[in-house]
Amino acid sequence: MLRSTHKRNKVFSTPAFLEMPSFGLDIADESIKYIDFKATPLGIRPNKYGEKNIPKGIIELGKIVDASKFAEIIKDLKKELNIKDARVSILENQIYLFKLKLDKEGLVSIKENIELVLEEHIPIPAPEAIFDYEILEENSKQLIVEVSAIQIGIIEDYLSVFEEAGITIHSFEIEAAAIARAVIKDGDKDTYMLVDFGGKRTGIFIVSGGVVRFATTVDFGGIIFSQMIEKSLGVSFEEAEKIKKEYGLQRNLENKEIFPILLNSASILKDEIMKHFVYWHTHEDEDGAKNPPIKKILLSGGNSSIPGLLDYFSMSMKVDTELANVWVNILDIQKEIPSIDSKVALSFATAIGLALRDFEHD
Repeated sequence: MLRSTHKRNKVFSTPAFLEMPSFGLDIADESIKYIDFKATPLGIRPNKYGEKNIPKGIIELGKIVDASKFAEIIKDLKKELNIKDARVSILENQIYLFKLKLDKEGLVSIKENIELVLEEHIPIPAPEAIFDYEILEENSKQLIVEVSAIQIGIIEDYLSVFEEAGITIHSFEIEAAAIARAVIKDGDKDTYMLVDFGGKRTGIFIVSGGVVRFATTVDFGGIIFSQMIEKSLGVSFEEAEKIKKEYGLQRNLENKEIFPILLNSASILKDEIMKHFVYWHTHEDEDGAKNPPIKKILLSGGNSSIPGLLDYFSMSMKVDTELANVWVNILDIQKEIPSIDSKVALSFATAIGLALRDFEHD
């Protein structure tokens, strides 16, 4: 089952609560981040969580390249954690998102109508695609739906590996939808830009009305910052990582060497984010309707907590920007300290959002 929306789709519904909660598995080219939750008197809380490295060449751009080696990694993870059920992320670059209008007159099946026009919107034959949809708007004459599609072979490759490992997959979901579930308060229909700043890539997503309306990934991550420090100061990559995490983009005397080194790279990412921000606010659909304004930019990902980065984005873009709260639908951080360090938790936003699907209610 493909899952690409913030709220649970009514057509492909699954049990709201499983006796054995699913692990959220955030699978990237170089690692798997995992988490599951347990029920406590105070509500659900993190149970097992962590990260497992994936050697280079096993997964590339979200596609499984070496199924046998990947299966061994999943088998080891199952044995170590006793994983029986899982919800798995899919990289945005493998997903096609588009909006579609359907006339109600004569409409018998939304799914069949989407299938008829699928090839007009995606570059793969309809029989080779699997898709999901979410209703965005509805009136007496029309339905407007958001459709997400992926090549069925990619899904089948993952299903085959997890079946071999003895793990049941309950859903596949793009990272944007999982992150949205983790960082946007349940029921909040405002419009947000989510920026997931990882090591090698940065995801830029727009969620409106609880639905992912835009998703892209750029090949720019925090590793570039470390490489710049490594090259400029002549230190090891490991030392450069430490310097980045300690000083970052703080503008002060103590950081006078590092700040200008990182500023140039940070401005490249800022420009990329701003490009999509401006396009969203200036683009009109075929009926001349404008998109709702973005209320706030939320930063997640393992490199989003680099010192000074949040202030730089806020001041340079003049947009309300803050670090995401991945616990917003789990606990009140003003009253309870989460068991996972706040900086670490930002890198688990996708895995947290995946695992939370077991606890959604209609």
